Formats: sequence, C-alpha cells, structure tokens
Amino acid sequence: MPMLTGRRHEPELMDDPAVDRGGLDASLRFIRAVNRRLGGTRAALGHLKRWLAGRPPGEVVRIVDLGTGSADIPLAIVRWARDRGRRVRVTAIDAHRTTLELAREHVGGDPDIELVRADARRLMDRFRPGEFDYAHAGMFLHHLDDIEVMTVLRVMDRLTTRGLIWNDLLRGPVEAVGVRLLTLGAPAMARHDGIVSVAAGFKRHEALDLARRVGLPNVRYRRHLFGRFTLVSTKGGG
Repeated sequence: MPMLTGRRHEPELMDDPAVDRGGLDASLRFIRAVNRRLGGTRAALGHLKRWLAGRPPGEVVRIVDLGTGSADIPLAIVRWARDRGRRVRVTAIDAHRTTLELAREHVGGDPDIELVRADARRLMDRFRPGEFDYAHAGMFLHHLDDIEVMTVLRVMDRLTTRGLIWNDLLRGPVEAVGVRLLTLGAPAMARHDGIVSVAAGFKRHEALDLARRVGLPNVRYRRHLFGRFTLVSTKGGG
C-alpha cells in the first residue's frame, strides 16, 4: 500500500503468527527492559499523572492499551495508581495469540488488567464509542502502514472521552545507529526487529501530519530521550 511518509515498513519477526515462543519470550523481556530503563513507561505515566491529578480520587479511570505486547506498561500504570489509592482499569489489546499468552504470564492475574485478543483496527466492532477515558499505544503504530496508522488513531479517538497517547519511535540516522548499539548482545529477534522498527518510525512532521489528517483535537508533540516521542490529544481538558 502506498505510504504517505518516508517510512520503510517491513514485517517484524515478532508479528509472525508462527513465531518461536521461546524467541518471542526473550524478545519481549528485552522490550520490557527497554521500556523500563529508556523511558517508554515513564513517557506514558508522565502524561497520565498530569491528567489524573485533577480527577476525584475515588473515580475508576478506564484505559485501553493497543498493541500491548507484554502488558508491561499497563502493569506499571495500575501499580502506580494503586500505590496512590487510585483505581485504574486497563483493557490491554493484542492480536497475536502467543504474545497475549506471554502477557498473561507476566501480568499474573492482576485484577485491574483485562487482556483481550483483538485487531486494533476493528475495535469499534467490539467496544462502544467513549467506552474508555484514555487510550495508549506504545511502540505499536510503527508496525502498521500509514493508512492503518490513521485508522487506529481514529479508533483511539472514538473510543475515548478524554484523550490518547501515541508513544513511539523516532526515525533518523542517529536513531538508526543507536538501535544497533542498544541491541548488541540482544536476542536475534529483538535485534532484527529493533532495526526494522526504527526504519518504520516517524519523523516529527510525519506524526503531526497523520494526526492532522485524522482531525485529532488539541495535539501536542514531545520528543523524549533515546529515540522516543509522544503525541497526545486531549478532550475537555484531558
């Protein structure tokens, strides 16, 4: 399918339905470490902390997480909220059967995380408009071509009443060198997919243009360290 951006979108080994379970498990462990140490989890939590600061403490906040992988970011969110006497319920979505099985093992039956196998592009067939307060997609949209990215952004916008977070990878020569250094010694699958992922990442103007084409309200973009960015859209003050 023709691309609207300069991204190079190629299949990732982790997305293969027949992927080796052991290799996938090792790669997901590596991604969890990257999210934890290099800011992916912190980027998501930073926005949610600001948004939830003005909400009533007893309110149950509903979040949908698309392309959840290990569900490590949902787990970090619910634990952070629980430690502060808040209640957050996360519906964690992934289309890959084995990935979701591994996520269940990682989450360990946390009562505030519901794991659902579903296609992020077709969530309106399963959930009502406005069923969630917030949506988050972490290192997921670069797996899709540009038209599919816009489809998922529209879905995230329709599903939520307060806002969304697009948390993803930057693309550029510095990031290309960085991912090769970062994945030295990583599992072979993680090394391959890391290089492919950065090539499929987004430049600032591309992410903003895709958000504009979708018509997202109140868009803000922030570049983070280690080749990450967040693009957020808020409604009614977030």
